[in-house]
Amino acid sequence: MPLNLVFCGTPRFAVPALEKLAAAGHRIHLVVTQPDRPKGRGLELIASPVKQSGQKLNLPIAQPERIKTNEEFRAQLANLNPDAIIVVGYGRIIPQWMLDLPPLGNINLHASLLPKYRGAAPIQWAIANGETTTGNTTMRIDSGLDTGDILLQREFLIQPDDTAVTLAAPLANMGADLLVETLAGLQDGTIPPRSQDDSRATLAPILKKEDGLIDFTRSATEICNRLRGFQPWPGAYTKFRGKNLQVLAASPATEKIAPAELKVVGDHLYAGCAQSTSLELIEIQLEGKKRSSAKDFLHGYRPKEKEKLGF
Repeated sequence: MPLNLVFCGTPRFAVPALEKLAAAGHRIHLVVTQPDRPKGRGLELIASPVKQSGQKLNLPIAQPERIKTNEEFRAQLANLNPDAIIVVGYGRIIPQWMLDLPPLGNINLHASLLPKYRGAAPIQWAIANGETTTGNTTMRIDSGLDTGDILLQREFLIQPDDTAVTLAAPLANMGADLLVETLAGLQDGTIPPRSQDDSRATLAPILKKEDGLIDFTRSATEICNRLRGFQPWPGAYTKFRGKNLQVLAASPATEKIAPAELKVVGDHLYAGCAQSTSLELIEIQLEGKKRSSAKDFLHGYRPKEKEKLGF
């Protein structure tokens, strides 16, 4: 049976959920998303991916700057009388009045197997920490940070070459199906909510620029995992001769080199890491320059024997 829904979301990850809920026949009375933000050199106002999708579906859009104390927005939602509020990457803390409004609650799609990776960046931190399995969780939001009762979960394998970008799309599609399944189960009473085990919780905080700074006291595998996870931002970077050096592609190697020290072998460039490992730098970009292969970088800058990164 179709449900009356309000959908709250902002990023591209949330788009499949909105589209599949609409395709399943649910009545989406309002799409709530972040206000348009200035982007690019011209600072042109750009609509969120969810707003763009909602417009294509001819759905009503709301973009409140704030929601906690917004009485006009509160009245608007109350008048809609939704059966459930769906939240996927909205980017705002859901106030208690919204949690209390719909009979089925506020249902969230979270891209991890809760209670692991609670927080804003679960896909990125799962890869950065070397996980080989992740997944999606649908949960009923409460007043905590991703602490609500679990409804359904589904696992998903992380491939060795996955980045946060390549993993997000299939997770979003699978999560959208899980949301549709969750709503059906809540309607027919076949999903018993279960509380999370807080003792097993890990955090996935919002990424900061400094998370991308390469720490050569980590192993090469750890550094590569962080490079894969922190895509497209903040990536992985260090310094070379006082300038920022972005590492765009790298792989673990076994050259024995002191941490952060460079070694040239033919057209290959290596940097020393912890645990007797090294990092082959495959594609890099020096501050103010175009991205280049290691071979071109070597020909242009000719690193000295035992020269170090990070300075």
